[in-house]
Amino acid sequence: MIKKTKPKKIREVSVDKILSAAQDEFILQGYKGATVQAIADSAGMPKANVLYYFKNKENIYHAVLEQTLNMWDEGIGDILLEDGPKLAIEKFVKAKVIMSFTNPKASKIYAMEIIQGAQHLQEFTRSYLHQWVQSKAEIFQCWIDKGQMQPIDPVSLIFLIWSSTQHYADFDNQILTIKNQTDYTENDITQVTDFLTNFILRGCGLK
Repeated sequence: MIKKTKPKKIREVSVDKILSAAQDEFILQGYKGATVQAIADSAGMPKANVLYYFKNKENIYHAVLEQTLNMWDEGIGDILLEDGPKLAIEKFVKAKVIMSFTNPKASKIYAMEIIQGAQHLQEFTRSYLHQWVQSKAEIFQCWIDKGQMQPIDPVSLIFLIWSSTQHYADFDNQILTIKNQTDYTENDITQVTDFLTNFILRGCGLK
C-alpha cells in the first residue's frame, strides 16, 4: 500500500512561497538591495501577509540562511574512517555535485553571504564549520599516516572539493552559456561527478 503524503498546511505553503521568492530576490539584489515589498510581489502575496510570518527583512534573510544551511548539512555527505579514503571521497564528491546541480540557489545564497563578510554566519563558520573541517581533516591525516593515500594537505583537499563542485551552482549561467544549454541534465551530473571523482582520486594517489 502506497503511503499518501499529507498536504501541506496553508502556513507551510505560504512560508515556502515567501522563502523561495526571497532566495531569488537576495540573489539578484543582495541583502541590502532586497526589499520586503519586492519579495511579496515575487511571491504573489500582499506585503502585510509576508510581515505576518516574518516581522522584517532580517528575519526573512535568517530563515533563508537557516533553510540553506539545513540543506547544506543534509547534502554535504559524510567522511567516515571505516569507509577508507577512496569510498569516502567518492561519496563526498557525489553528494556535493548533486546538491550543486539540484539546489544552486542555496549555494549562491551561501556564497554571497560569505563574500559579503559572513555577518549573519560568523558563529556557524567559527563553530560548526570549523569543527567539521578539522574533524574530517584528522580522518584524512589518519589515512595518510597509514600510507593509504598520498601525503597531501587535508584541509586544502576539502576546499578543493567544495570549490570544484559548487562552481557548477554559483556559475551555472556562465557554464550553460558556454555549453549552449538552457539547463543541466542528468548526464551532466553523471559526467561531472565521474570527472571530478577520478581527477581527485588520482591526485590523492588512489585508483
